[in-house]
Amino acid sequence: MELSLRARLRSGDPEAFGSIFDEHARTVHRYAVRVTGNWATAEDVVSLTFLEAWRLRGTVRPDGDGLLPWLLGIATNVLRNTTRAARRYQAALSRVPADDTAPDFADEVVERMEDAGRLAAAQRALGRLRRGEREVFALCVWAGLDYAAAAEALDVPIGTVRSRLSRARRRLRQLTDEELAVESREPASRSGQQQDGRPLAARSIQEQTR
Repeated sequence: MELSLRARLRSGDPEAFGSIFDEHARTVHRYAVRVTGNWATAEDVVSLTFLEAWRLRGTVRPDGDGLLPWLLGIATNVLRNTTRAARRYQAALSRVPADDTAPDFADEVVERMEDAGRLAAAQRALGRLRRGEREVFALCVWAGLDYAAAAEALDVPIGTVRSRLSRARRRLRQLTDEELAVESREPASRSGQQQDGRPLAARSIQEQTR
């Protein structure tokens, strides 16, 4: 009987790991971009996440659905410990052959320019949430995980995910109102202003908290 992708990963199959990277690297990158607000840092987070995923491959459950919640759980931990993980990553890179290449996300340059303003505003608002609320919001709203998958990623009960997400949405609405009040006192001609008087960034946050 053919081994499942999970079984192949647990056994240390490089081809299985490559397939997982090909399928999920961009999703992990988008998640990291939204959490960090920095594309270069997000690319480091992707590399760190998959380095950790390979190191922790033996912790993958033998059965289950897709591996994205597991990967995003690792990415969340990497984001919590970026400095410590970066030192381990640099040490690991020194042992990697020189011809190994990093993932290429160059085709996202145009999207970076368009989303920069909205991302900066969302970062300011999210930065004022508690860590647990911020992580649940990022996983459920920005990464698109359902409650069960987010609970798996964070290793918390589904009920905790529900309550944290509810609080995060409610708090972000308040923060958006505060941001709008501040920005309404700035010149209407500033960059990013929409015809209806609301900046793109603030509108984006409001839409995500509905």
